[in-house]
Formats: sequence, structure tokens, C-alpha cells
Amino acid sequence: MKLSIRHSTLYQYAEPASRSTQYLRLTPRSSRHQQVLSWRLTLPGPASQSVDAFGNITHLMTLEAPHDSIELVAEGVVETHPDGWDDDACRLDPRVFLRPTPLTSADAAIDDLARQAAGPGGKAATRLTALAEAVLARMPYTAGVTDASTTAAAALALGAGVCQDHTQVFIATCRRLGYPARYVSGYLLSGTVEHAASHAWAEVYTDGGWLAFDISNRCTPGDHHLKLAVGLDYLDACPVRGMRRGGAGETMHAHAAVEQHNH
Repeated sequence: MKLSIRHSTLYQYAEPASRSTQYLRLTPRSSRHQQVLSWRLTLPGPASQSVDAFGNITHLMTLEAPHDSIELVAEGVVETHPDGWDDDACRLDPRVFLRPTPLTSADAAIDDLARQAAGPGGKAATRLTALAEAVLARMPYTAGVTDASTTAAAALALGAGVCQDHTQVFIATCRRLGYPARYVSGYLLSGTVEHAASHAWAEVYTDGGWLAFDISNRCTPGDHHLKLAVGLDYLDACPVRGMRRGGAGETMHAHAAVEQHNH
């Protein structure tokens, strides 16, 4: 399937920022699952490209002159396939993904959920599927109750969240059970308005390979999913992350659109 993607992010400041740096993970990597046919970034300044420790294509952009807005646009066409997820750019030992982070640290409630949902034993895929189902049952998809700083423990306590929260709670429970698990950011071709085109899911390492779980949509990622970046949590894989000097009164508007490309 060919997907056409356009992702725009606009920052505006009530008072100009004197300097800002943006760390971008807005460029997908070609693999057996996806072939990038065309892709471009439209940025307000030059950016250097590199590959991080997780295998993500990254760009670093710094604006040295005063500015009252930043607009970042990523767009292109990617051909996706249902499988090929095992074509992995990350060369780190999978055990790295057992390490908790501030966003994915487990508390007593996460420990209880892990034990109760996965059960005492059985096949890994069966246990992990049951765990994914339990996370969504405990946290129905609800927009507007969490944000980028919400931890897995806080989201579970709220009993609601979006794909980012489902993914981080699932990752936290997997790690408590001894399964390396990582956060995936990407895009989703969806026929529903409820789930945004900018999406997140999880991958878990077991039996020598990575299994993917889209908790929010109760499915295995397929050709409707396009992988952008991976990491230990949201902060490692989010499309845009930055810092600035000045720039009081910041507002941010982001929009991602994914359509089937028929040309």
C-alpha cells in the first residue's frame, strides 16, 4: 500500500525567542516493511542529519536569530507491507529495553496489572496479547486527559489515555515481566476520526525477534502503519523535541494527515 503523509508542527511565541534548537525524528527509514519513495523536510533553517543509537534518522536544527514562530513540515510517499517488522535498524542489545525510565517506571498498580493480566506462564505471544487487552480495558481511549509529560503510572491511575499512554503502560508491564519492550512513533492510515494519524505502538522482544502491538486499536500493526522512530519511551521517539531561550507564551499546533496514495 502506498501512503501519502503530511505532518506539520507550528510553534508561535507571544515574545520572540532569541535562540532555539529542535531535535527532529521526522524522517522514516526504508526497510522490508516500508520503502520511502519520496520524502522532504521544509524547515526554517539548515539542519544536520545523523543516525542515533536506536537507528532513527534524526535532524538537528538551531536558529540563532530572534524568531516568533517555527514551522516544521515533513511530507512524502511511502510504500508499506503487512510484515517485515523484523528488519531492525537498532543494533543495541535488546536487554537495553528492559531499563525503566521516568515515564515508564512501574508502581504497585502496574506490577499488579502485569501479574494478573499475563498469568503465571504460557506462550509469550499469548501472555502479551492478554496484557495488551487488559491495558486497554483499564484505560479506554480518551483524548485530552493526559499530555506528553504524563507517566505510565499516572495514566493508569487516571484510567484513561491515548496511544502514547497505552504504549507506555504496556511497556512498563512488559519490562516488569522480563520482556524487553520499546516505544514506536509513527503514522496510521485510519478511517476513524477518533484516532489521530500521528500514532504510537509498542514492540516486544521475545523468541529472538520483535513482536508489534497496537494497543489502542487492538491489532497487530500492518500496512496501515508507518514506523518513524523507536526508543525507551515517548521522549526517545517523539517526532519533535526542542529547547529555546526566551519565547514566552508558547502555543503549539500539530497536524498529521495520512491518505492512501493512488497515483
